[in-house]
Amino acid sequence: MREAPVGQRCPECVKGENRTIRQARTIFGARAGVATAYATYSIIGINLLAYVVELVRPEVVNRFDTLGTGLVDSAGSYYVDDGTYPGYRAIGVLHGEVWRLFTGAFLHQLPGNGFGLTHIVFNLMWIFTLGVFLERQLGWARFLAVYLIATLGSSAFVVIIDPHQSAIGASGGGFGLAAAYFVLTRKLHEQPIDRNRLMLSFVLWLVLAAGITSWQGHLGGLLTGAVVALGIAYAPRKFQTAAQVIVLAVVTLVLIVAIAAKAAG
Repeated sequence: MREAPVGQRCPECVKGENRTIRQARTIFGARAGVATAYATYSIIGINLLAYVVELVRPEVVNRFDTLGTGLVDSAGSYYVDDGTYPGYRAIGVLHGEVWRLFTGAFLHQLPGNGFGLTHIVFNLMWIFTLGVFLERQLGWARFLAVYLIATLGSSAFVVIIDPHQSAIGASGGGFGLAAAYFVLTRKLHEQPIDRNRLMLSFVLWLVLAAGITSWQGHLGGLLTGAVVALGIAYAPRKFQTAAQVIVLAVVTLVLIVAIAAKAAG
């Protein structure tokens, strides 16, 4: 028996009543009060692990970057795909290497190339800054869906617009998180990070990086993240989870169909 304000209660009665208490949730449907952003930390950890692998084996970049189409010879050298040549093998997403749609998003420029170490530092800084807040609002499953679908959108834009140009980096997913942040905070009427400072930082990052990294990937991630976040934020409360799943599935399907159409054409 357990002490109660009046008399005693049996443990089974207490458990039964606890099961009937509705758990608090955020307006986006996630369980409220989650303190640790496990998905955000996992994304950061995978990126760091991949970077260590790059430092040890730099050739993994060419094998797993986001590339629509390219050629490789028997010696492992890579070339632009401008036709069919004997002894060369076609590679890239448009030739069935669909894993590149995601693996390239976990690779970053090595020291001495492009932005070098700052490439991964800036990307992971923004993923942490935005991810912790977003994951607490969305829950790990919705948050991970937003990030991965934004990454898919980023890669789709690269493959469709400029299939001969390879791209790497988590910035596509990062821009998707930025778009989701603006959508969700507008719904919440809450600004944990100054909106103007955040907007200025991302516009500068987009403009400055355009000449070195993939503007197509940034734009694809930004637009995809915005569409997905709008679907999550403004889903009807009565059918919230079902409506959110439908939005996520439809956006994913549209991106897959667009990539398939590019491959077929």
